[in-house]
Amino acid sequence: MKKVEIQSVGGPEVLRLVDAELEAPGPGMVRVANRAIGLNYIDTYHRSGLYPLPLPTGIGLEGAGVVEAIGDGVDLAVGDRVAYCAAGFGAYSEAINLPAERLVAIPEGIDFDTAAAVLLKGATVEYLIQRTYALTAGEQTLFPAAAGGVGLIFGQWAAALGAELIGTVSSEAKRELALANGYTHCFLSDEPDLVAKVREITGGKMLPVVYDGVGAATFTDSLDCLAPRGLMVSFGNASGSPPPFDLQQLAARGSLYITRPSLMAYVASKEEMRASAAAVFDRVLDGRIKVTIAQRYPLAEVQRAHAELEARRTVGSSLLLP
Repeated sequence: MKKVEIQSVGGPEVLRLVDAELEAPGPGMVRVANRAIGLNYIDTYHRSGLYPLPLPTGIGLEGAGVVEAIGDGVDLAVGDRVAYCAAGFGAYSEAINLPAERLVAIPEGIDFDTAAAVLLKGATVEYLIQRTYALTAGEQTLFPAAAGGVGLIFGQWAAALGAELIGTVSSEAKRELALANGYTHCFLSDEPDLVAKVREITGGKMLPVVYDGVGAATFTDSLDCLAPRGLMVSFGNASGSPPPFDLQQLAARGSLYITRPSLMAYVASKEEMRASAAAVFDRVLDGRIKVTIAQRYPLAEVQRAHAELEARRTVGSSLLLP
């Protein structure tokens, strides 16, 4: 089979498509023949070394496909349609062996492309919006990078709850997309005075929560948009990690809270993973979430896919196709 491997960390050029043998799945394991593979910003962190992995290694966390072989003690059958995220590394491949308990069934009515495009991003939104801070109707919040894969799902989910959303994006086209996917207000990221704009929108009250996956470029503004005792949810580093931070700044800004959550911690058990996936798939099936797949790349073009993702030339979700 073919798979993508990295032997050193660095830019997209370290991603290499190689031939590999895949052993028979052992006890509790399943071989999945991938039909679609999710491309996520966290993959660039693993490739660059920001989130270190033992080398050499496969890469990629999300995919959807068909059970091709099973080990002992598995409650799945050959031919079952399954999806996965946070199950292990190596999704950038034609096939992969994974623990059966980390797989979720793909419901009827959802195809492989949609499952691979929505599961990791949707599960991220699920934990952010339901468990990190339970957003409710009438609340206002800020979400930088509103037109990305996570941002578009967040917008639809939060709008369905009745929240009022403020987003930032990098282009006019992305602003239109964000406004069409649940955001009430959306500003260009290079516009000045975001904090003043938020103060005007909120009538001076500012925000109870900000969900920031961008990192260094937006961190200070995000903090300054919070109301006293507000919560900063810093869940990603798309622009790099925020600089070292003096906790006294939280006191000076009004006794703020800050958390740095990760998907892995919120879907650590089989029960959490399956409940989160069910919440995502239910919203896709009933139309509350519509998945925008704007880019599809052959697996052999993985370097181009990473380059375009990091250059912010993508919108919505992206897929690699084996």
